[in-house]
Amino acid sequence: MSTTTTSADPDLLRARLQRARDAATAQGADALVIAPGSDLRYLIGGSGSSFERLTALVVSADAEEAVLVVPKLEAPGYAGVPLEALGVRLATWVDGEDPYALVAGALGAPSVVAVGDVLPALHAFPLRAALPGAEHVLAGPVLRELRMRKDAAEVEALRVAGAAIDRVHARIGEWLRPGRTEAEVGADIAAAIVAEGHARVEFVIVGSGPNGASPHHSLSDRVITTGDVVVIDIGGSTADGYNSDSTRVYSVGDPRDADVAETYAVLAAAQRASVASVRPGVTAESVDAAARQVIADAGFGEYFIHRTGHGIGLDVHEHPYIVAGNDLVLEPGMAFSVEPGIYLPDRWGARIEDIVIVTEDGVESVNNQPHELVVLPG
Repeated sequence: MSTTTTSADPDLLRARLQRARDAATAQGADALVIAPGSDLRYLIGGSGSSFERLTALVVSADAEEAVLVVPKLEAPGYAGVPLEALGVRLATWVDGEDPYALVAGALGAPSVVAVGDVLPALHAFPLRAALPGAEHVLAGPVLRELRMRKDAAEVEALRVAGAAIDRVHARIGEWLRPGRTEAEVGADIAAAIVAEGHARVEFVIVGSGPNGASPHHSLSDRVITTGDVVVIDIGGSTADGYNSDSTRVYSVGDPRDADVAETYAVLAAAQRASVASVRPGVTAESVDAAARQVIADAGFGEYFIHRTGHGIGLDVHEHPYIVAGNDLVLEPGMAFSVEPGIYLPDRWGARIEDIVIVTEDGVESVNNQPHELVVLPG
């Protein structure tokens, strides 16, 4: 087994661990038990993998040393993680031993244990049995408070990822043309995502013609024809684990539908209004409302069928969510998508998406490809 690692500064990771302890205490938890995944990568620089054997980072709120419980056969995979510099002790176990007892021994007798959101049930239940006197709560509310506010290194990582996906969108004309299937175009895009600076492809959406009216359409064998409007939503993760996500809309030749230009102009105005509304002190739901109002006023409200955005970082989708009912007040360092859409069933659809970061006095977009409908040769 190998674990995916970042190049994060050990001092930065050590500070994150301390902030996690402080945040756990503030929310009434005595300890954190974190499973492999993005939370683990955020805290120690290595994501690990989740199997039937337990791997977990155990962080007591009142102890400077954390413990990483790992099956002995998988311990070599953490060689690239600076555990000693972070004050993390490696505790290994072999088949036949009880890893949950190791966790319990590291914690003593906690009253409240915050368990990572992605810890599999096959580990969560034995852990509960090993700590019968403790209340078990989700660790998500603790860690999201830290991860929502990106530090300078994370902001730079998002800029790098954004520039890389912009370079892919700049090349769409190389592959999108009549006679090719969505799947064929998607395969070329996927190769370019890696070639332009990502370590891994996370998703490729090529929604042509009526398929563009399905926001999460992926790829199909539909043959692209002249006049199609095509939604291309793509993203990947960099070697440091940070994600890109950007959507642009293309037309293969002049659009066959007479209402495309007018409707697309409404969408572009909505996306501009939403981005312009972003600044410290406003709420997440107000950014959603800024886009939704423009679309509703133009008579397309029923065709905007999803939230305006989602947070992004080590996960493609994370907090904060830009949606009605979320009264979270935006702060510098928060990063999220702004991606309103208009979807006309069985006809065509469109979505424009940028990743933006809240700054001290406004907003920065990490995506800078033109927002206009791109008309390619048909």
